[in-house]
Order: sequence, then structure tokens, then C-alpha cells
Amino acid sequence: MTTDTMRDRVLSLIVSVGPITAAALADELGLTSAGVRRHVSALLDDGHIVDHQPAGPLIRGRGRPARAYVATPGGQQALASAYAEVAVDAMRFMRDTGDLEKFIESKSAAFERELAASVPQQAPMADRVAALAQALGRRGYATSVRPGPKGLTVQLCQGHCPVQSIAEAAPEWCEAEARAFSRILDVHVQRLSTLAGGAHVCTTTIPLARAGSREGTS
Repeated sequence: MTTDTMRDRVLSLIVSVGPITAAALADELGLTSAGVRRHVSALLDDGHIVDHQPAGPLIRGRGRPARAYVATPGGQQALASAYAEVAVDAMRFMRDTGDLEKFIESKSAAFERELAASVPQQAPMADRVAALAQALGRRGYATSVRPGPKGLTVQLCQGHCPVQSIAEAAPEWCEAEARAFSRILDVHVQRLSTLAGGAHVCTTTIPLARAGSREGTS
């Protein structure tokens, strides 16, 4: 297998399951530690991957935590293929035939169930948002959580999207995702920007308290 082919496999795995550590990449692909570091270094230099910054406060313990990597938008584009074109064509076909909404709702329901299983419903809102961000990260999104004005809200940011090309052809995909976030967190959320809409990041504003609740207030 050529170096370029193996590097594509490393990038593909990071896109699919990132954030992922070099050790996990080596185990999954059967590479030596030195071999995977060489590919990771090249992908970092090319701007195809970056260090993942986990959401929430950093808990410092003994030793330095293992670095984990996620793909950048450039890395996503580097893996663009005929399969993505087929998926986009499928979205357009389903729109023309009237099946698009049903398909998106079905996929969104499965997406919501998977994410909801990782979000503790009785925890404070900030903790639920952090758990949601981490669950998204395991699905290949580069996620972060930023404080909003006066500490009343937070912004959930998604730096890249594994299905961006599909969402560009079917913006309903982004709308269904936002509704899923709202149901998981049991609060109204507001989608401010999307990658599919041309922004550099997907941004969702989330209030830190449910309507009628004193959570998040002092």
C-alpha cells in the first residue's frame, strides 16, 4: 500500500470517528506508533486535521492527556468523492419525488436517539450541553461550547460536518438537527449559522435554563 493511500485511510478514520488519538489510529489500522505519527504529522502540516479541544473545563491530573484529532473542512474536502456526489443526487431525487422530508425525519430520529443516550437529563443545562458536544465529537464533528452574554446562554459550535455536502443540497437536514438538539435538551434552541449556509462554523445558541425554571440564575 502506498504512503498516500495509507494517509487517506488515516484521514478517513479521523473524519469518521474523530476525535481519535494516534494510539487508537495505530490499533485500528495496524500501524506502528512511528508510522501513524508520520501520517498524522503530514496531515497536520497540510491543514487536514487539527488537535481537538474538548468542550467543558479541562481537568488536569498527572501526566499530559493524549492528543486527539479531528478533520478540518479542508480535510473533509480532501476526501470528497463520487460517493458524496451520489448522496447529493439522492437528496435532489427525493426532493423531486416527495420523499425527502420522510427520509430526513427518519435519519434525524436515529441521530437523536443516539445522542440522547449520552446526555444526562437531570444534570444542569451546562453539563447537558457539554455531554451533547462530546457525543457529537464522537460522530466526527469538531465541537466546542462557548459562553454567551451575561452567562445566560451558551453557544454550541460545530467546526465541521460529516454530511455538509448533503446539508448544502437539503437545508432541511440542518433544521432537523436543530430540532433534535431542542428535544434532547428540553429547551428552545436557536440556530444562528451553518456550514451548509456558507458560515465557517455551525452555531446554536442554547439558554442555560428551561422556561419557567430558575436553573442557571443566582
